[in-house]
Amino acid sequence: MQEQMELLRELQGLDQELLRVRQNRQKLEAELAALGADQERVQAMVDSLAADLDRLQTERRELVQALAQEQENVKKAEGRLPSIKTQKEYVAVLKEIDTAKKMNKDIHDRILAKDGEIESLGREMEEKQAELAAISAKVAARRTEIEANLAAFDENLGEKSTHRDALLKQVPLPVQKRYQMLLERRAGVAVVEARKGTCLGCNMHLPPQLFNSLFTSREIQTCPHCNRMLFVLPE
Repeated sequence: MQEQMELLRELQGLDQELLRVRQNRQKLEAELAALGADQERVQAMVDSLAADLDRLQTERRELVQALAQEQENVKKAEGRLPSIKTQKEYVAVLKEIDTAKKMNKDIHDRILAKDGEIESLGREMEEKQAELAAISAKVAARRTEIEANLAAFDENLGEKSTHRDALLKQVPLPVQKRYQMLLERRAGVAVVEARKGTCLGCNMHLPPQLFNSLFTSREIQTCPHCNRMLFVLPE
Protein backbone atom coordinates (compact mmCIF):
# COMPACT_ATOMS: atom_id res chain seq x y z
CA MET A 1 0.00 0.00 0.00
CA GLN A 2 2.85 2.38 0.86
CA GLU A 3 4.34 1.95 -2.60
CA GLN A 4 0.98 2.61 -4.28
CA MET A 5 0.41 5.67 -2.14
CA GLU A 6 3.83 7.07 -3.04
CA LEU A 7 2.97 6.58 -6.70
CA LEU A 8 -0.37 8.32 -6.20
CA ARG A 9 1.23 11.23 -4.37
CA GLU A 10 3.77 11.64 -7.13
CA LEU A 11 0.99 11.33 -9.71
CA GLN A 12 -1.09 14.00 -8.01
CA GLY A 13 1.89 16.35 -7.77
CA LEU A 14 2.39 15.85 -11.49
CA ASP A 15 -1.30 16.41 -12.22
CA GLN A 16 -1.24 19.66 -10.25
CA GLU A 17 1.82 20.80 -12.18
CA LEU A 18 0.03 19.94 -15.44
CA LEU A 19 -3.02 21.90 -14.28
CA ARG A 20 -0.88 24.96 -13.50
CA VAL A 21 0.84 24.76 -16.86
CA ARG A 22 -2.50 24.45 -18.68
CA GLN A 23 -3.95 27.37 -16.72
CA ASN A 24 -0.93 29.54 -17.53
CA ARG A 25 -1.20 28.49 -21.14
CA GLN A 26 -4.88 29.47 -21.21
CA LYS A 27 -4.03 32.88 -19.72
CA LEU A 28 -1.50 33.49 -22.48
CA GLU A 29 -3.98 32.38 -25.12
CA ALA A 30 -6.59 34.74 -23.63
CA GLU A 31 -4.07 37.60 -23.63
CA LEU A 32 -3.19 36.89 -27.24
CA ALA A 33 -6.88 36.85 -28.18
CA ALA A 34 -7.46 40.14 -26.32
CA LEU A 35 -4.53 41.78 -28.10
CA GLY A 36 -5.87 40.59 -31.44
CA ALA A 37 -9.36 41.86 -30.59
CA ASP A 38 -7.98 45.30 -29.68
CA GLN A 39 -6.06 45.43 -32.94
CA GLU A 40 -9.15 44.37 -34.90
CA ARG A 41 -11.24 47.02 -33.13
CA VAL A 42 -8.91 49.85 -34.14
CA GLN A 43 -8.50 48.37 -37.63
CA ALA A 44 -12.29 48.38 -38.01
CA MET A 45 -12.34 52.06 -37.01
CA VAL A 46 -9.64 52.87 -39.57
CA ASP A 47 -11.54 50.94 -42.25
CA SER A 48 -14.76 52.75 -41.37
CA LEU A 49 -13.04 56.14 -41.52
CA ALA A 50 -11.44 55.24 -44.85
CA ALA A 51 -14.85 54.29 -46.25
CA ASP A 52 -16.36 57.55 -44.99
CA LEU A 53 -13.46 59.52 -46.44
CA ASP A 54 -13.84 57.79 -49.79
CA ARG A 55 -17.58 58.56 -49.78
CA LEU A 56 -16.97 62.24 -48.99
CA GLN A 57 -14.35 62.54 -51.72
CA THR A 58 -16.73 60.94 -54.22
CA GLU A 59 -19.48 63.37 -53.21
CA ARG A 60 -17.04 66.27 -53.55
CA ARG A 61 -16.05 65.17 -57.06
CA GLU A 62 -19.73 64.99 -58.00
CA LEU A 63 -20.28 68.51 -56.65
CA VAL A 64 -17.26 69.83 -58.57
CA GLN A 65 -18.67 68.29 -61.74
CA ALA A 66 -22.10 69.82 -61.01
CA LEU A 67 -20.47 73.23 -60.39
CA ALA A 68 -18.59 73.02 -63.66
CA GLN A 69 -21.82 72.17 -65.46
CA GLU A 70 -23.69 75.09 -63.89
CA GLN A 71 -20.85 77.47 -64.70
CA GLU A 72 -21.01 76.28 -68.29
CA ASN A 73 -24.77 76.91 -68.26
CA VAL A 74 -24.19 80.50 -67.04
CA LYS A 75 -21.58 81.06 -69.70
CA LYS A 76 -23.89 79.78 -72.43
CA ALA A 77 -26.83 81.86 -71.17
CA GLU A 78 -24.71 85.01 -71.01
CA GLY A 79 -23.49 84.30 -74.53
CA ARG A 80 -27.08 84.34 -75.74
CA LEU A 81 -27.84 87.82 -74.38
CA PRO A 82 -26.44 89.86 -77.31
CA SER A 83 -28.60 88.01 -79.81
CA ILE A 84 -31.88 88.35 -77.92
CA LYS A 85 -34.44 90.56 -79.69
CA THR A 86 -37.37 90.77 -77.23
CA GLN A 87 -37.54 92.19 -73.73
CA LYS A 88 -39.50 89.19 -72.50
CA GLU A 89 -36.87 86.71 -73.67
CA TYR A 90 -34.11 88.97 -72.30
CA VAL A 91 -35.73 88.97 -68.83
CA ALA A 92 -36.21 85.22 -68.96
CA VAL A 93 -32.54 84.65 -69.78
CA LEU A 94 -31.46 87.02 -66.99
CA LYS A 95 -33.63 85.08 -64.58
CA GLU A 96 -32.08 81.83 -65.84
CA ILE A 97 -28.60 83.26 -65.29
CA ASP A 98 -29.49 84.49 -61.78
CA THR A 99 -30.90 81.08 -60.84
CA ALA A 100 -27.80 79.33 -62.19
CA LYS A 101 -25.49 81.66 -60.25
CA LYS A 102 -27.43 81.01 -57.04
CA MET A 103 -27.10 77.30 -57.76
CA ASN A 104 -23.37 77.79 -58.33
CA LYS A 105 -23.02 79.54 -54.95
CA ASP A 106 -24.96 76.78 -53.22
CA ILE A 107 -22.79 74.10 -54.83
CA HIS A 108 -19.62 76.05 -53.99
CA ASP A 109 -20.70 76.32 -50.35
CA ARG A 110 -21.41 72.60 -50.26
CA ILE A 111 -17.95 71.91 -51.71
CA LEU A 112 -16.39 74.04 -48.95
CA ALA A 113 -18.41 72.12 -46.34
CA LYS A 114 -17.20 68.83 -47.84
CA ASP A 115 -13.63 70.12 -47.71
CA GLY A 116 -14.07 70.79 -43.99
CA GLU A 117 -15.49 67.33 -43.39
CA ILE A 118 -12.72 65.71 -45.40
CA GLU A 119 -10.03 67.63 -43.53
CA SER A 120 -11.52 66.76 -40.13
CA LEU A 121 -12.00 63.12 -41.08
CA GLY A 122 -8.49 62.98 -42.51
CA ARG A 123 -7.01 64.16 -39.20
CA GLU A 124 -9.06 61.62 -37.29
CA MET A 125 -7.96 58.88 -39.65
CA GLU A 126 -4.29 59.84 -39.24
CA GLU A 127 -4.69 59.60 -35.46
CA LYS A 128 -6.33 56.18 -35.70
CA GLN A 129 -3.70 54.97 -38.17
CA ALA A 130 -0.99 56.03 -35.71
CA GLU A 131 -2.84 54.25 -32.90
CA LEU A 132 -3.19 51.15 -35.08
CA ALA A 133 0.52 51.20 -35.92
CA ALA A 134 1.42 51.40 -32.22
CA ILE A 135 -0.97 48.60 -31.29
CA SER A 136 0.21 46.45 -34.21
CA ALA A 137 3.84 46.87 -33.11
CA LYS A 138 2.91 45.99 -29.53
CA VAL A 139 0.87 42.97 -30.65
CA ALA A 140 3.65 41.73 -32.93
CA ALA A 141 6.24 41.97 -30.15
CA ARG A 142 4.03 40.40 -27.51
CA ARG A 143 2.79 37.71 -29.91
CA THR A 144 6.39 36.62 -30.47
CA GLU A 145 6.89 36.32 -26.69
CA ILE A 146 3.60 34.54 -26.13
CA GLU A 147 4.12 32.08 -28.97
CA ALA A 148 7.57 31.25 -27.60
CA ASN A 149 6.07 30.69 -24.14
CA LEU A 150 3.26 28.58 -25.60
CA ALA A 151 5.80 26.41 -27.39
CA ALA A 152 7.68 25.97 -24.11
CA PHE A 153 4.44 25.11 -22.31
CA ASP A 154 3.57 22.55 -24.99
CA GLU A 155 6.98 20.93 -24.64
CA ASN A 156 6.61 20.89 -20.86
CA LEU A 157 3.12 19.44 -21.12
CA GLY A 158 4.36 16.75 -23.47
CA GLU A 159 7.17 15.71 -21.12
CA LYS A 160 4.96 15.72 -18.03
CA SER A 161 2.15 13.86 -19.81
CA THR A 162 4.59 11.14 -20.87
CA HIS A 163 5.85 10.86 -17.29
CA ARG A 164 2.25 10.77 -16.00
CA ASP A 165 1.32 7.94 -18.36
CA ALA A 166 4.32 5.96 -17.16
CA LEU A 167 3.35 6.47 -13.52
CA LEU A 168 -0.28 5.63 -14.12
CA LYS A 169 0.61 2.28 -15.65
CA GLN A 170 2.15 1.28 -12.32
CA VAL A 171 -1.11 1.88 -10.44
CA PRO A 172 -3.73 -0.93 -10.39
CA LEU A 173 -6.69 -0.21 -12.65
CA PRO A 174 -9.34 0.02 -9.86
CA VAL A 175 -7.16 2.53 -8.00
CA GLN A 176 -6.57 4.45 -11.24
CA LYS A 177 -10.33 4.80 -11.76
CA ARG A 178 -10.94 5.92 -8.19
CA TYR A 179 -8.06 8.40 -8.37
CA GLN A 180 -9.30 9.85 -11.65
CA MET A 181 -12.84 10.18 -10.35
CA LEU A 182 -11.65 12.01 -7.22
CA LEU A 183 -9.38 14.22 -9.28
CA GLU A 184 -12.36 15.39 -11.32
CA ARG A 185 -14.79 15.74 -8.41
CA ARG A 186 -12.43 17.24 -5.80
CA ALA A 187 -10.85 20.13 -7.70
CA GLY A 188 -7.75 18.21 -8.69
CA VAL A 189 -6.96 16.91 -5.18
CA ALA A 190 -7.50 13.17 -4.82
CA VAL A 191 -4.79 12.29 -2.29
CA VAL A 192 -4.38 14.18 0.99
CA GLU A 193 -2.47 13.92 4.21
CA ALA A 194 -4.15 12.93 7.46
CA ARG A 195 -2.57 14.69 10.43
CA LYS A 196 -3.45 14.61 14.12
CA GLY A 197 -6.69 12.80 13.42
CA THR A 198 -7.84 15.25 10.75
CA CYS A 199 -8.22 14.97 6.98
CA LEU A 200 -6.36 17.95 5.51
CA GLY A 201 -8.51 17.77 2.39
CA CYS A 202 -11.81 18.68 4.08
CA ASN A 203 -10.51 19.53 7.59
CA MET A 204 -12.93 17.07 9.15
CA HIS A 205 -11.98 14.84 12.09
CA LEU A 206 -11.44 11.20 11.26
CA PRO A 207 -12.67 8.31 13.38
CA PRO A 208 -9.75 7.40 15.70
CA GLN A 209 -9.74 3.79 14.54
CA LEU A 210 -9.48 4.86 10.89
CA PHE A 211 -6.70 7.32 11.60
CA ASN A 212 -4.70 4.75 13.55
CA SER A 213 -5.15 2.18 10.78
CA LEU A 214 -3.39 4.48 8.33
CA PHE A 215 -0.08 3.62 10.01
CA THR A 216 -0.48 -0.14 9.60
CA SER A 217 -3.13 -0.91 6.96
CA ARG A 218 -2.13 -2.55 3.71
CA GLU A 219 -5.18 -1.07 1.99
CA ILE A 220 -5.69 2.46 0.76
CA GLN A 221 -8.00 4.24 3.20
CA THR A 222 -10.34 7.08 2.29
CA CYS A 223 -11.84 9.96 4.24
CA PRO A 224 -15.47 9.16 5.15
CA HIS A 225 -16.36 12.83 4.59
CA CYS A 226 -14.73 13.80 1.29
CA ASN A 227 -13.73 10.30 0.03
CA ARG A 228 -10.18 11.43 -0.75
CA MET A 229 -7.42 8.86 -0.40
CA LEU A 230 -5.42 9.36 2.80
CA PHE A 231 -1.77 9.06 3.71
CA VAL A 232 0.22 9.87 6.83
CA LEU A 233 3.78 11.12 7.15
CA PRO A 234 6.13 9.77 9.79
CA GLU A 235 6.23 12.03 12.82
